[in-house]
Amino acid sequence: MKQILIIDDDIHIGNVLEEALTRAGYAVSRAYSGTEALLLLSQARPDLVLLDLMLPGLSGEEVLPRIKGIPVIVVSAKVDVDDKVALLLGGAADYVTKPFHTKELLARIAARLRDSGPAGAPGRLAFRDMELDPDCRGVTVSGREVQLTRTEFAILKLLMQNPGRVITKSQLLDRISEDTPDCTESSLKTHVSHLRAKIRAAGGGDWIQAVWGIGFRLGEDETSTKSQPIP
Repeated sequence: MKQILIIDDDIHIGNVLEEALTRAGYAVSRAYSGTEALLLLSQARPDLVLLDLMLPGLSGEEVLPRIKGIPVIVVSAKVDVDDKVALLLGGAADYVTKPFHTKELLARIAARLRDSGPAGAPGRLAFRDMELDPDCRGVTVSGREVQLTRTEFAILKLLMQNPGRVITKSQLLDRISEDTPDCTESSLKTHVSHLRAKIRAAGGGDWIQAVWGIGFRLGEDETSTKSQPIP
């Protein structure tokens, strides 16, 4: 059973969320402040977090960067586009504005859980003709094996876990640090460049795109997405 942590000091909204999630077959835990949330996260690892921003003590914006390797859906009354963009670039997997439709929120939760795979034991990841197996650290493109360094594999794994989403340079360095300590801000661009070249050489497209001044994302070929906005 998937475990979802609700971080919200509004008891009524928390009760509504807990009832809907329980009916949908999820196990639910709750925190009513940012400090309590971090304490719970230090003791147990949920599969997904629903995070309000207006919290007593530590705010949601302060809690978000401290949640590592768990998809976070921000559920907030803030409707400003700049707020949403900042949170999505800051690590949130999705953003839902209050008041929300329960059916839509459940659909977004299901989609994020499907993308992230089982907590602690991620399965094979796939994008177009490329597959990545975390267990054996193998990567193939159109059935052809691609030999990657430890750092290149860690970068690709994170990008494939978040297709279409911009991952900032600081996020990349932070989240792959456990897998590969040799990647620095000055060397990141070189590692990504070598990774892109290996994927192209194996018959893949130019799927790893640089977002100027921000970071990288895994998407369609740049030639086919020139006119499309970055999500």
